[in-house]
Amino acid sequence: MLPVDDLGEPVVLDQPARVVSLVPSITEAVAVSVPSALIGATDYCTHPSTLDVSRVGGSKYPDVDKVMALNPDLVIANSEENRAEDVDRLRANGIQVWVTEAPKTVPMALKSLRRFFGTAWDLEPDWLRQAENLWRETKPARLTAVIPVWRRPWVVVGRDTFATDVLRRLGIENVYASDDERYPRPSLQELNDRRPDLVILPDEPYVFTHEDGPESFPGLPYVLVNGRHLTWYGPSLVEARESLERALDYGQG
Repeated sequence: MLPVDDLGEPVVLDQPARVVSLVPSITEAVAVSVPSALIGATDYCTHPSTLDVSRVGGSKYPDVDKVMALNPDLVIANSEENRAEDVDRLRANGIQVWVTEAPKTVPMALKSLRRFFGTAWDLEPDWLRQAENLWRETKPARLTAVIPVWRRPWVVVGRDTFATDVLRRLGIENVYASDDERYPRPSLQELNDRRPDLVILPDEPYVFTHEDGPESFPGLPYVLVNGRHLTWYGPSLVEARESLERALDYGQG
C-alpha cells in the first residue's frame, strides 16, 4: 500500500532525489536534512541563506511549467499556501505531490514533518528531535496579545493557527484565539478596544517596524519579533523558542 500525504492522497515515495518545495519552511527542512535532493524552490524560500537551487516563482502562484521542466520525482506543497489547481495539474502530468496540512499546533507540525522524513528517506533529523524537546513545555498564561500580520487592511492571527499555539506555549494568550476565523480582519479601532497586554508585531509577511507600534497602538506595549520564528515550522523551531522568549520578555519592560 502506498503512503498517503497529510490529506490522505497516495504518493509514491522512494528516496526522492529530485525535490521541488513550494513551502518555505519545508524547503529549509529538506535543504538542511537532505541537501542533495533539493533542486527547486519558490522565490520566498529564503532559508538557509546559502540555498542555491532553481527558482519557480511565488508560493501561491508558482510557475508550474518551470516546476515540470525540472523533472522532479517529488513536489512538496501545502493545503493553505498552495492552490489545489496547481497540485492537480502537477499530478495530471505524472508528478508525485506530497501535500502537508496547514498545522494548527506545534506538535501537529512536528508530527507531520517526522512522518514525511521517515516515509520519504527513513530519516529522523537531529533538528526535529531538538525541536520536539524544546517545545514540549507549555508555560502558564501570563499575558494577552493581538498579533497583526498585515495592515491596510489589518489582518491578525486568529483561531487554530500555528502562531497562536507557539505563543500559548510561551504563556501568551491570543485574544482572537476564539474568533470564528483563522485570520480575522478587525478595524484598528477594534484592535485597540480589545486592550491586550501586548501587541506582537512580526516582520513577515508584513514588515512591521517601531513606527507601527506607537502610531497604530498608542498607549499599548508592543514588541517586534522575528516572523519566521513565529510562523515557520522546521529547523527554525530550534532557535525560535529562545528568540521569542527574549523578545517577549523585553516587551514586558
